[in-house]
Amino acid sequence: MADSDETYIVGPLYKARDKVYPAAVHGRFRRIKWTILCITLGIYYLLPFVRWDRGPGMPNQAVLVDLPHRRFYFFFIELWPQEVYYFTGLLILAAVALFLMNAVAGRLWCGYLCPQTVWTDLFYAVERWVEGDRRERILSDKRGWSFSHVRKVATKHFLWLMIAWWTGGAWVLYFDDAPTLVKDLATLQAPFAAYLWIGILTATTYVFAGHAREQVCIYMCPWPRIQAALTDEWALNVTYKDDRGEPRMSVKKAEAARLQGERAGDCVDCHQCVNVCPTGVDIREGIQLGCIQCSLCIDACDTVMNQIGRPTGLIGYDTDINVQRRSEGKPEIYRLIRPRTIIYASFIAIVGGIMLYTLATRGTMGINVLHERNPLFVQLSDGGVRNDYTVRLLNKRGARDFVLDVVGLPNAKVTVAGETRESDGRMVIDVGQDQTREIRVSIEAKGGDLPTAPVDIEIRITDPATGNAVSTRDHFVPPTR
Repeated sequence: MADSDETYIVGPLYKARDKVYPAAVHGRFRRIKWTILCITLGIYYLLPFVRWDRGPGMPNQAVLVDLPHRRFYFFFIELWPQEVYYFTGLLILAAVALFLMNAVAGRLWCGYLCPQTVWTDLFYAVERWVEGDRRERILSDKRGWSFSHVRKVATKHFLWLMIAWWTGGAWVLYFDDAPTLVKDLATLQAPFAAYLWIGILTATTYVFAGHAREQVCIYMCPWPRIQAALTDEWALNVTYKDDRGEPRMSVKKAEAARLQGERAGDCVDCHQCVNVCPTGVDIREGIQLGCIQCSLCIDACDTVMNQIGRPTGLIGYDTDINVQRRSEGKPEIYRLIRPRTIIYASFIAIVGGIMLYTLATRGTMGINVLHERNPLFVQLSDGGVRNDYTVRLLNKRGARDFVLDVVGLPNAKVTVAGETRESDGRMVIDVGQDQTREIRVSIEAKGGDLPTAPVDIEIRITDPATGNAVSTRDHFVPPTR
């Protein structure tokens, strides 16, 4: 369109990735991150091998997702498919805990606990161990593919794949008896699904932690966008205190400026805060989407401040309120306990307490009843009336017997299809270990015991060994008159 006044800009749709070479750093926050990394990965890799005695015939793995038997075991807790609401509660608690962390210290989850952060940290440690620190890696990439470079890169990727492989392997161990599955995997006798999922999780771990790295945090993860909308001016965030650091200049220039009565900041523009950042962010430009607030820049800056004899804390956890107050010459204030954090903490305590109470008081047996609708009742030849019900019995323990009886209809005759009464007149129903059993129950009323209107009845089962009982209510329907 030569006659058009419109201007077209031709260029790439996406910014090309700038490779990040994070440098090693030592300090308080780095030690905290190493501690969290060791604890979390130790739990993840070793937990499948922890045993827990649940009695004869029960799995003895402490944490197990038993898909064939539709059970989830977590130490002393056993969950059935009917109790999926516990997982819903856990998801709600996790979300509110994330909100609480954000209200207290910004992207605390991202910087210390996020799986992407933890595994990427581990992969970076392997990279530095094999190829050297930041300077060595940059120079090695610039020199090109020498034999030494190829050897180091191949070693690094082999170690990454081994970590990724064990990550995928550890995940499938949560779905079967770990020692048995390890043996089956080693002898190529494990199910195809196990090898498939190990392959998928190996590939995703290797790609995300070894190659995508900061791209996952910046472009793929939705939490930074959500977190930015949830934060407030009282939340602690990793912050460069520009009121103290600006204007930046070298140590010698700062000394000369101060001798002349001019202002000089404490920042010496050494770029160490940028060099150690795993996402390549310059914290001195303010809070940014790419900053996961891992606090490594704090360690790097404090190290430099100690070396040049200046106070630490040029970069540290700070609030927007304090940034504003310092600019007005007011003292700093902190409010970790405020309505927002109280509401989040209270919600967690209430929901968690309800879940713990229901777990502690839930029974090991259950009963559900469905009244036959077609017909609602059957008129018998002797003048009596029969109602039929489908009853489902639930047994969450070893094989045991339940005594079935009906309350609320005097002199009712109770029969169960395919079952006979014991010599003492009890109707005993056996239910296998960790099973449900569906039975058809018929209740008859005759003569003077026949009600003139529908009546509430209680169908109850009792464990004769313990005396525990559960029941459910329904109606006995007679003919209308």
